[in-house]
Amino acid sequence: MKKVAFYTLGCKLNYAETSTISRMFDNKGYEKVGFEDKPDIFIINTCSVTENADKKCKKIVREAKKISPDGFVAIIGCYAQLKPREISEIAGVDAVLGAAEKFRLIELLDGFAANQEAKVYASEIKEAKDFNHAFSLHDRTRTFLKVQDGCNYGCAFCTIPLARGKSRSDTIENILGTAKEIAQTDVKEVVLTGVNIGDFGIENGKRKESFLDLIRALDQVEGIDRFRISSIEPNLLTNEAIQFVAASRHFVPHFHIPLQSGSNTLLRKMGRRYLRELYEDRVYKIKSLMPHCCIGADVIVGFPGETEALFLETYNFLKELPVSYLHVFTYSERANTRAAEMEDVVPMKIRNKRSKMLRILSEKKRRAFYEENLGKTFQVLFEEDIEEGKMHGFTENYIRISAKYDPLLINEIKEVTLAGINEKGTVEVFEPENGLMAHG
Repeated sequence: MKKVAFYTLGCKLNYAETSTISRMFDNKGYEKVGFEDKPDIFIINTCSVTENADKKCKKIVREAKKISPDGFVAIIGCYAQLKPREISEIAGVDAVLGAAEKFRLIELLDGFAANQEAKVYASEIKEAKDFNHAFSLHDRTRTFLKVQDGCNYGCAFCTIPLARGKSRSDTIENILGTAKEIAQTDVKEVVLTGVNIGDFGIENGKRKESFLDLIRALDQVEGIDRFRISSIEPNLLTNEAIQFVAASRHFVPHFHIPLQSGSNTLLRKMGRRYLRELYEDRVYKIKSLMPHCCIGADVIVGFPGETEALFLETYNFLKELPVSYLHVFTYSERANTRAAEMEDVVPMKIRNKRSKMLRILSEKKRRAFYEENLGKTFQVLFEEDIEEGKMHGFTENYIRISAKYDPLLINEIKEVTLAGINEKGTVEVFEPENGLMAHG
């Protein structure tokens, strides 16, 4: 029995796909082991959103060969689709599989016998037409359920359409079947994931269903306590969807809405499909219906042409907006994107300085959001995340909680009242005789 190990870089969608591919190996009789357990086969699922992700892939290959010098190394994922030949020349790589081939890797690499030259199976991205069903299981407390793949947008900075192809989706019927299968396990929370999930419903190039139809159907599934929406474009987050989540049985009050810039000048230059006024409208609509809702935002810093004045537009816009935290990305040039050819490049030193400013703002935002919710009662799903005798979990509105470790609490949902914030920025709880309560 050959041993196989997996390593995943990047987004929740990659985790869902890695988990599904690992179950394919299980079904073929392979033994899944840890990366450090001298596996015979390494499967590395890559990301290519930033330059740093590419470098991480190369480093992981080197580490794999240190652990198992004779191990077979296969690279899949977005980086594999974008630069298959470049990856095949990395010392230690035995195979590279693109977007249309990665779910067929057992078939294509039967036997996993190393060759003198790396095998490359990477069709042009237009061949990635099929929707490959995927969900994570037994890897984490929550399950990532893939509902959509690919993107029809053409943002100036993004390589994802080149790495994953056109927008395509599973059917609601299939997704409900998977959700009911997940409901038979001990999973308490399902996170809907994809590249552009608000564009859900496209099959064979034609729109057949909608995201609103999907979440309405999933809300009726019994046996899953929580559904969480991973990330959704502001122009696709309709008022109807916001209203539905606010009144739903199982969808939690948490939205992650990419902004990228608070400057309309830069939003147009980036090729985004909305202006800041629409984004602001969505945020205030959410807060009017769900005052306790957590709202996260993606922001890109240092995009070509971002002057100090335009950056301050973004900074001040976010400072005043009731968002709860930021994911800050320092812009990096990506080959074959329009942005890579643009003039007025922002020096890296300035990009880093602006990124730091926004990350500090994010910490202030997160703490203010936590403080707003002190004294209120929420449901916490405790995870198997143990650190220094403490275990952690998240409320429905994505507030991170820590409590004294108790194995009976793992993967359980408990009611807590938030009373204070500790020095690490989480709300600390304890369990006295009268039940689980919060403690600052």
